[in-house]
Amino acid sequence: MKGLAVGRAALALYRLTSRLAGPLVRRHLQGRLQRGREDPARVGERLGEPSRARPTGALVWLHAASVGESISALPLIRRLREGWPSLTLLVTTGTTTSARLMQERLPEGVIHQYVPVDLEPAVQRFLGHWRPALGLLLESELWPSLLHHARDAGCVLAVVNGRISPASYRSWRRAAPVIRALLAHFELVLAQSPEDETHFKALGAPAVACPGNLKFAGAPLAADPEALAALQAATAGRPLWLAASTHEGEEAIAGAVHARLAESHPDLLTLIVPRHPDRGPAVAAALQAAGLAVARQAAEQAIEPDTQVYVADTLGELGLWYRLAEVVFVGGSLVDMGGHNPLEPAKLDSALICGPHTSNIVQVAREMIEAGALRRVGDAETLAAAVAALLDDPAARRAQIEAARRYAETQSGVLDNILAALTPLLDRAAARAL
Repeated sequence: MKGLAVGRAALALYRLTSRLAGPLVRRHLQGRLQRGREDPARVGERLGEPSRARPTGALVWLHAASVGESISALPLIRRLREGWPSLTLLVTTGTTTSARLMQERLPEGVIHQYVPVDLEPAVQRFLGHWRPALGLLLESELWPSLLHHARDAGCVLAVVNGRISPASYRSWRRAAPVIRALLAHFELVLAQSPEDETHFKALGAPAVACPGNLKFAGAPLAADPEALAALQAATAGRPLWLAASTHEGEEAIAGAVHARLAESHPDLLTLIVPRHPDRGPAVAAALQAAGLAVARQAAEQAIEPDTQVYVADTLGELGLWYRLAEVVFVGGSLVDMGGHNPLEPAKLDSALICGPHTSNIVQVAREMIEAGALRRVGDAETLAAAVAALLDDPAARRAQIEAARRYAETQSGVLDNILAALTPLLDRAAARAL
């Protein structure tokens, strides 16, 4: 109890400090606005100023920080709409890219707002307007002022798909009273892996379960059939591979892989989908400077016979590229970003490759490697060897594709497990009269 009191005192000091930080945060938001990182029409939402009226009735608030969390939340959001139609759903995100994605994909009737910055006045305006009965926070969004005032306002809080990486766990253990006080705000924590479950319990979360990883629950990503047919015609007969959801540094590696393989595969086409589409022009320029013939989707440039690298820098079309390419490198794993979701391409006939950095997907990467569904590489040289091996051996490629599909099928019950754990909280929210 003494440690918990120390943690609560530290969080109270944080909130006090945040009251004085308003001018600094406003300048920070203005700088982000000038760099195109905030939406000028909706920047007020970041200060807790609503842009929509609140409907009557009980409201459930779901927060997904950025694109990856937003995509993984969509199947859950759809099931919530079906199972609890009386509830209004409010979804918050923190990035312009995720906001655009949510506006395109959210079911009818679901409201989107930007999450407020963690300043007390902004948080209080947000909560005072929306008055959520239940808050579902995805992964590891632990903002002290937001949690404190949400609970004080009577909002029941739960973590969904909770994740604490090994590095974060080591850091939080050094500040154990603070993390214990933060986690005390939650009535329930649903961890995405047994390792995360162990971490949450060790750090003091009061109620923890592990129903599985929400990122593995979604239906196969959609694709426009006409666009896919056009791409298949444009690339017919060419060997090709895809570097998906790449981060800075990985595109240069993909370019080096292409250069290394071009002699033995003269018609090779390398497809690159940057994790952040706004990096497309810079990615294309760097690859061109390396001597490669590059075309870019957002510039409406076609794939020509002499195109060596195609940069697909538009939003929300990974389902198209996964269907086009049977050999897929899953990005965020050759640089230390923790790795992205390999189950999305596994559901779409892909032979998968990842790098050494998979802290976000420790369990699934280990299990997929053991199942023969995923190959791990360490650098440009080993990535080139893996791509060449899969391109040159159709039988091995097909065996790995089938192994990935089988593994993906084993994860099909995750969403039902998560909903079963959340049902008592959702039923209580639905019964709450406002």
